[in-house]
Amino acid sequence: MEATVPEPVSVSTPTSAHSSGLARFNTWPRDLAETSLLECCGSRRWAHRLAAHRPYPDVETLLAASDEAGYDLAPADIAEAIAAESAPCLHHDAPRAAHLALRAAHAAYESRFGHVFVICLDGLRPSQHVDQVLAAIRTRLTHDPDEERSLTAEEMRRLARGRIIELVTEAGRTPDPFPPVAYGPR
Repeated sequence: MEATVPEPVSVSTPTSAHSSGLARFNTWPRDLAETSLLECCGSRRWAHRLAAHRPYPDVETLLAASDEAGYDLAPADIAEAIAAESAPCLHHDAPRAAHLALRAAHAAYESRFGHVFVICLDGLRPSQHVDQVLAAIRTRLTHDPDEERSLTAEEMRRLARGRIIELVTEAGRTPDPFPPVAYGPR
């Protein structure tokens, strides 16, 4: 069974959480922005570049910058990002057989390619995750290392996009960690 690749998360209709979250993200101190971006993609070069190019006028521009920075990563930067990832896992109440199958598939993948299996599951229901991951690992185990490295980098870019959307949405829902300080007469 050929693994299908879900479409990237759409952000064509910005929500107020996106807008206010992006506005907050744009004003965060650089180190906070970089640390937050490292949660989206584990490459320090990628996070530094995105933080340095703020402010972004809209989420679409931020996502385009993320993609561009992702395409520009050197192999060492991609390896750094992959090393920060953890393998997709199942909910604790999934059947034991599913956990065993997934653990064996991950081990086979890591043995062949030397790093965790990376896949973006955005847009899929949790009940579809195990089938999608197992099918994708089976397919991708047949790839040569260069083909797999390219596909893994693409999955990393897709993961980063979804995580950036979560980052700016969450920033729009929570109190600003650095509220403006008003200095007035005493």
